[in-house]
Amino acid sequence: MNVNQHTPMASPYGQPQPGYSHPGYAPLDAGYPVQYAPYNGPASAYQPGAPPQGPARGPPTSGPPPVSAPQPYSQYSHSQGDMQNGPPPMTQAPTRPPVSQPYSQGAVNLTGSQSSYPQHHGPPPTMQQVTNQMTGMQINSGPPTPAGPGYVPPHSSQLPISTAYSAAPPPAYTQPPPLASSAPTQPPTPCGPATSQQYYGGPLPPSQQPFNSSVPPTSQQPFTSSAPPPPSSQQNFPPSSFSGPMPPPSQAPAPPVSPPQQSFPPTQPPFSSAPQPVSQSAFISGPPPPAQGSFPPRALPPSSQPGPFPHPGPPPTSTPPGQYPGSMPPQQQPLPSQPSPYHSGPPPPRAQMPPTSMAQSNHLPPGPQGPQCPPGPLQQPPSQPGMQGGYPPQQNGAFGQVRGPQPGYAGPYPGQPNYGAPAPAPAPAPAAQKRLDPDAIPSPIQVIEDDKAKSNEPFTTGVRGQAPPLVTTNFQVKDQGNASPRFIRCTAYNMPCTADMAKQSQVPLAAVIKPLATLPPDETPPYLVDHGEGGPIRCNRCKAYMCPYMQFIEGGRRFQCGFCSCVTEVPPHYFQHLDHTGKRVDCYDRPELSLGSYEFLATVDYCKNNKLPQPPAFIFLIDVSYNAVKSGMVSIVCQELKTLLDYLPRENPETDSVVRVGFVTYNKVLHFYNVKSSLAQPQMLVVSDVSDMFVPLLDGFLVNVNESRLVIESLLDQIPEMFADTRETETVFGPVIQAGLEALKAADCAGKLFVFHTSLPIAEAPGKLKNREDKKLIGTDKEKSLFQPQVGFYNTLAKECVAQGCCVDLFLFPNQFVDVATLSVVPVSTGGSVYKYTYFQAQSDQERFLNDLRRDIQKLVGFDAVMRVRTSTGIRATDFYGSFFMSNTTDVELAGLDCDKAVTVEFKHDDKLSEETGALMQCAVLYTSCSGQRRLRVHNMAVNCCSQLADLYRNCETDTIINFFSKYAFRGVLNNQTKAVRDTLINQCAQILACYRKNCASPSSAGQLILPECMKLLPVYLNCVLKSDVLLPGADVLLDDRAYLRQLISCMDVSETHVFFYPRLLPLIKLESGSLPVAVRDSEERLSKGGIYILETGLHLFLWVGASVQQELLLNIFGTQSFSQIDPSMTSLPELDNPFSQRLREIVDSFRAQRPRYMKLMVVKQEDKAELIFRHFLVEDKSASGGASYVDFLCHMHKEIRQLLS
Repeated sequence: MNVNQHTPMASPYGQPQPGYSHPGYAPLDAGYPVQYAPYNGPASAYQPGAPPQGPARGPPTSGPPPVSAPQPYSQYSHSQGDMQNGPPPMTQAPTRPPVSQPYSQGAVNLTGSQSSYPQHHGPPPTMQQVTNQMTGMQINSGPPTPAGPGYVPPHSSQLPISTAYSAAPPPAYTQPPPLASSAPTQPPTPCGPATSQQYYGGPLPPSQQPFNSSVPPTSQQPFTSSAPPPPSSQQNFPPSSFSGPMPPPSQAPAPPVSPPQQSFPPTQPPFSSAPQPVSQSAFISGPPPPAQGSFPPRALPPSSQPGPFPHPGPPPTSTPPGQYPGSMPPQQQPLPSQPSPYHSGPPPPRAQMPPTSMAQSNHLPPGPQGPQCPPGPLQQPPSQPGMQGGYPPQQNGAFGQVRGPQPGYAGPYPGQPNYGAPAPAPAPAPAAQKRLDPDAIPSPIQVIEDDKAKSNEPFTTGVRGQAPPLVTTNFQVKDQGNASPRFIRCTAYNMPCTADMAKQSQVPLAAVIKPLATLPPDETPPYLVDHGEGGPIRCNRCKAYMCPYMQFIEGGRRFQCGFCSCVTEVPPHYFQHLDHTGKRVDCYDRPELSLGSYEFLATVDYCKNNKLPQPPAFIFLIDVSYNAVKSGMVSIVCQELKTLLDYLPRENPETDSVVRVGFVTYNKVLHFYNVKSSLAQPQMLVVSDVSDMFVPLLDGFLVNVNESRLVIESLLDQIPEMFADTRETETVFGPVIQAGLEALKAADCAGKLFVFHTSLPIAEAPGKLKNREDKKLIGTDKEKSLFQPQVGFYNTLAKECVAQGCCVDLFLFPNQFVDVATLSVVPVSTGGSVYKYTYFQAQSDQERFLNDLRRDIQKLVGFDAVMRVRTSTGIRATDFYGSFFMSNTTDVELAGLDCDKAVTVEFKHDDKLSEETGALMQCAVLYTSCSGQRRLRVHNMAVNCCSQLADLYRNCETDTIINFFSKYAFRGVLNNQTKAVRDTLINQCAQILACYRKNCASPSSAGQLILPECMKLLPVYLNCVLKSDVLLPGADVLLDDRAYLRQLISCMDVSETHVFFYPRLLPLIKLESGSLPVAVRDSEERLSKGGIYILETGLHLFLWVGASVQQELLLNIFGTQSFSQIDPSMTSLPELDNPFSQRLREIVDSFRAQRPRYMKLMVVKQEDKAELIFRHFLVEDKSASGGASYVDFLCHMHKEIRQLLS
C-alpha cells in the first residue's frame, strides 16, 4: 500500500516541519541517500489547496463508515485501478493529481516496482495481489504534489497536506531499480522497453519511473502498485493487468519469490506503525516488499492469505481476513527456487503490460509502458530535484535501498528467501519481496532525530496552541504565560470547536498533567506568591484563580474571568492601574499575571478543619516473616534506614527535615516500637488481636530523627537479630495499613507508610486473601476478574486513608503469587507507589531496591492533596486516569502526590468553542508541603480551537495520544475482555486515520495509506500498546506482573510511556563524549553480530552483545578476551580505566538518572536463553505472544481504514 503520509496540513508556519521531514528517513542502513532530503517534507503539510473538508463524518464507532464516503479506496487500492476504472489508456497521459498529490517527496514507492510491465491485461488483481499491493504500500509522508506525477512537487510550495504515504508507484522506469545498495542513488532509467523488467529488480516501467523513483508519488500513489487493483476498477485491464505488475508474460509464471515475505501472518494484526514521512513513504519495515505490483498477479497471493486467489481473478476488494494486505497467497508465492521474476531472473520485459499496480492502474495507460514517462497522477511525482532519481524503487517497491539481511541472521521467515537480500546479481530486479520494506514505513527514530534537529532554541510558552518539542528531545522551557510541557502535555493543541467535529475525528482530547514535576537545573521552579490573609484572588463564580487569562476592566477596578466571563471586583490591596494596552502596569512583577505556573501560599481557610496542618510523618512497616528474613530483605532495610533517615525530604537543604518517623515489624502479629529519646533501649509492644487494630502507644512512637537517633539505630541493629530464627511463614496485610493509619490519626497529621511485604496474606485477619491465580481464565470472559480486587476490604480502607492524608508505598518481595491486583488497591488509591522485586536475591537485587528506596524517601511529596481542573466554557474535564481517589466527579483526591505522578485528564465538549478565544484549562492542586505548609500550585494552559479538521490533525502529539490510549485500555481490562479492549483501540485508531484520509488528504487511490504528518507513528506506537503484557500476555507472563504493569502505567507521564512502549536501542560501536549514538529501530534485523547495543525501557536496561564482537571492544567493556568469558549474571559493568568503559558507564548512569525507577542492568549474550527476554522489547518484530510486527500491523490498519472508507 502506499502509505502516503500526509503531512498534516501545512505546517503551522508553512515551513516544513522539521520533525518530519522526510529527508531524514534514510534507511538506517544507508538506505536512502540524501536525496530524500530535498523533500520539504510534509512540512508544509497542507497545501494551500487544503484538503477538501468534505463532509466530515464521525467515524462510526465501530462499524464501517457510513456509506457516504464512498471513497474509491478499495481495500487495497489497487493503486490504480481504484481510482479509475481501468487503467487509463496507455496513451493518455496520466492525469495529474490535484494538489493533494502525495508528496512526492516522501513517497516511497512502496509499491515497489510496480509491475514493470504494465500488466494490464489480465483479470483484476487478486486479493492477494491487492494485499501485496498493500504491502507495497507507499507511504508518503508529504503532501502530494500538486502537479501530476510527473512533476516533482515543489518543495515548499505545496504543503504536504496530506502526505500520503504513497509510496510512489513504482516508477515505470525502465531501468531496474538499483539494488538496494545502489538503489537510492541511481536515477531511474529512461522509460523504455527495458522497463519491462520488474520494478523491483528490474527497472520500473518508464512511466512510473520518472516519478517514483525520484519522488514519491503524490499522495495518491495507490498502494496499488503493490496490490492488484480491485477487481472492479481494474476490470478493465486485461487480465494480465493485475495490479501487481506482471512479469512479462514469459516471466509471469514464475511466482515472485518474495511474496512470502510480504505476507503477514494473519494472526498478528499487522499493525504497522505509522508511516514515516513521505520521504519514507514507502516505508515498510521488513524486507522490502516484493515488487508488489510487479509480481505476476498470480504469484502474488500473500502468504498469509488464506489461499492463493485465483490469480486470474480480480482480487477481492478486501483481503481475506486472515491476510494482511501485502502478503501474497502462499501458493502464488514463487518458490524460492524458481526464478522469480523479481528475484533473480532477468526482469520480464516490461513492455508487456503496463504496470497496473503502479500508478498505472490509476493512471498509466495500458500501453506497454504506458506513457511511461509522465507518471499518472497517481504515480509518483517526478523526482525532486536533488533527489537522485528518487529513491530507487525498492525491490519491494519501496524506495530506498533494500536492506540486506543482517549478517548471521536468517531470512525473516523461515523458508523464505532472505528478503531484503539483494537480488541475485544477474537479475536486474532485486528480489522482490512482497513484504513492505521496513525502511520505507515511518521510522520512530527518524521522527525523533528530526525533532531534535529542529529544536535548538528554548521553547517559549507564550504562543497559544504551539505544540512543544517531543519528550525525546532535550530542550529548555521559558514560561511566558502557559505551563511548561514538563507540567502539562496535550493530545491536541488545536481543539475542535464542536462536539460533532471531535466525534468525527475520534482524536482523544486529553492532557497529561504532572503537577509537581521536577525541573532541570536551568529552569526556575514555580514562584511562591503570598497574598496575605486575604488569600489568592479568585473569580466569584467559577472560583478560578488569578492567571494571565483574566481581563482587567474599568481602569483596573474589576476583572473579567477568562473561564466563565463573570466580572469580579478587585480587592483594594490588589488594585493597580492599567497601561495603554489594558494591562496592569505591574503585570510582569506578578507571577500570577505573567506566568503559566506558580504557587500561592494558602490560608487557614484552605486547611482541613480550618486549622494549619502538622508536619507529616513517615512510618516504616517491615515484614519479619521467614521469607523476608531468609532473603536478606530485613537486614538490608534496617541497615539502609540508618543512613537514609538523614535524607528525609525537606524544602531547604540547609535545614533539618521536620518529618517524624515511626517503626513497626509484623508477621501474623504486629510489633510497635517506642523509640523515645529518653529511653536507653527501644521498647517493643506486641498487638496480637489483629481483628481490631489499635496503636498501643502515643508518646514515643513518632519521633524526630535527630532527637532519637541513638535509640533508632539501636532498634535497627536489633530487628534482624530478634527475628533471625523465626519460623513464622504467614503474614497479615490489612491490619498493617490500619496500624499506620491509626498512628497518623492519633498524631493528627498526614504522612506516608512504607510497607515492606513478602507474601500473600493468608493468616486469619481482615483483608485475608486466597491464591486465585488461574491460567485457564486468560483470554476468557472471566479474565477481567483477575484484575479486580478479591475483596472489598481494601477499597474501604483506601477511602479511610485518603481522608486522613495517609499515603502508602508498597515494596513487594514475592517468590510466588501475592495478588498485586488486590494489594495495590490502597497504594494506587492514595497516590502511592508499588515496587516489586520478584525472587529477590540480596546479591543481585540489592542495588535496585536500595536505589528505589532512597529515591522514594527523598523525593519531594505533597500530602492531603486535592486537584481540580477548571476549563473555559465549552469543554469540561470528564474522566481522570492515575493513582488517586475520587469521591465526586470533579475533585481528584491524593493522600500523597509526588514529583513522579502524572494524572491524565480527558475533556469533552458541553458547548461550542470559538476560534478567537481558544480553550483554557487551569489545574489547581492544594497540598501540604513536606515542611507542613499548605500551598496551592496552579498550572494554566491555553490551546487553539479550530473549525477545520485539517487544523486539528496538524497540531496533535502522538506520544500524548498513546499515553491516553494506554491508560484508557489498561483501565478497560477491569470490565472487558482483553480482546475487546484491543479491538476498540484498533477501531478508534482506524477511525482517526480514516477521518483524516477522507476529509483532509487529497483524493487518491484507496491503495495508499495516508497518514497525517504528526500522527505517522500512531500505528507503530499503538501496536506496542496492543502487544504489551497487559493486553496480550505470553504464556509465561504472571498475573501479578500484568497487574503490576497496569497500575504502574496508570500514573506514568508521557516520556515514561514513550520509552516503555517503544524502548530506546543504541549501538555502542563508537562513543563520543557529550553525545549519544543515534538510536536504531527496535527490530532484530537492526542488530549486527559484531555489535554491542544498550536497550532501555524505563524499567529494564539490557546490554546485548553480538557473538562476533571485536576483542578490543570486549576488553574495553568487560575486560575479557573472548565472548565466552563474559559473565551473563553481572548486574554492573566493571570499572575499567579506558575512555570507552568510562563513557559507557556515564551513559548507563544518565539513563538511570532520567527515570523514576532504578533500572537493573542485564547482560544478554547473543543466542543465550536470556535473549528471549530481550527480544520481547524489540517491538517492531512479531512477539512470542502473537503480537503483530510493525509491517503487518501497518497493513492491517490500512485494511481497517479502507473498510471504514468503503
